Amino acid sequence: MDVARVIRKFNKGRDPQRLVLKYSMMRRSAFSFFRGTCHLFQQRLPPERLLQEAPSVWVCGDLHLENFGSYKADNRLAYFDMNDFDEAALAPCTWDLVRFLASMRLGLLELGLAPAELAGLCQTFLDVYASELSTGKARWVERETSDGLVRDLFDSIRTRSRPEFLATRTQLKGKCRTLRIDGGKALPIGERQRQQVGAFMECFAASQGNPDFFRVLDVARRIAGTGSLGVERYVILVQGRGSPDGHFLLDLKQAMPSSLAPGLRVRQPAWKSEAHRVVALQRRVQAVSMAFLQPVSMAGKHYILRALQPSEDRVALNHWKGKPARLGGVMASMGAALAWGHLRAGGRDGSAIADELIAFGAKAKWKRRIGEIAQSCALQVMGDWQTYVAAHDAGYFIDG
Repeated sequence: MDVARVIRKFNKGRDPQRLVLKYSMMRRSAFSFFRGTCHLFQQRLPPERLLQEAPSVWVCGDLHLENFGSYKADNRLAYFDMNDFDEAALAPCTWDLVRFLASMRLGLLELGLAPAELAGLCQTFLDVYASELSTGKARWVERETSDGLVRDLFDSIRTRSRPEFLATRTQLKGKCRTLRIDGGKALPIGERQRQQVGAFMECFAASQGNPDFFRVLDVARRIAGTGSLGVERYVILVQGRGSPDGHFLLDLKQAMPSSLAPGLRVRQPAWKSEAHRVVALQRRVQAVSMAFLQPVSMAGKHYILRALQPSEDRVALNHWKGKPARLGGVMASMGAALAWGHLRAGGRDGSAIADELIAFGAKAKWKRRIGEIAQSCALQVMGDWQTYVAAHDAGYFIDG
């Protein structure tokens, strides 16, 4: 396989300015490369029975350490869960397991863990996932019962205020706010795009109970994530509850086909659009969905609209302080959340029912093999990253 050619072909047509940022981020480490090449990872999956015959569930599709985090839901409460469903599809549950375990092998390696410590954390994740799956009961991570790094995240959210968050993304000019164009989280937008987004939001607001809440004050191109960099994405500052500190930020992101699609053997529903797929599956899998989450259309393209909120964050894994037990608590929370998500969406449109998932979770033999497959996949990613680095440094990706 010509790795560099596959990557370039997949990203063809994306916003050049943000694509340069993506390629630069993928150059930094094998884990960053892994985050930016879900399509390549799926093409590299080995033809193992365990990856084809495990119960089919609604997988996240791009499950890794950075796709778990906290967010404020539409009930205004904070949750810790999977938070990215761009690649979601109906597939064997082992696809999520292999990708996440590979992400642990790559991401936690950067924290300086010993091989035995890393193996132990992978086992913790698998054991908790299987145990929670075998109960057949979908729950969610709660602040009151969380501990360690996850509890730290919940606590940090409680101390944040809207004005503090707005100050990081906007700037005050008198009593009026505008978006902060810093080149790190936001880029300037062309006038044609600004008018297009403004016209869409005006139409959208007219369909809402409080149209003035969605009155647009400013728009910029958003920089976020790794895999989706270069896809059309905007941050929108709206009136919200009023000036100067009641404004809200919205995220408008173009929905693309799942990169899992070419390798799927399970029949998929006939979604109205890719945005409907992403939103429907996010609503199914998460305990409670993010505020304002909905599929929308603009100029013949489909997008996902949701709130961009101060309580959307990730666990600070680098705060493990040399204590693997602190990371173990996070991996346990993530393993449980994944099992609960698979159970919560069970029995929908062809996904396995709870009884099948309970039986799978109760088995023990598959856990060792899935760990071995993930380790092999992580080694493959390392090799592909080295190939990518050579091509990147030779200037292969300079013109996109």
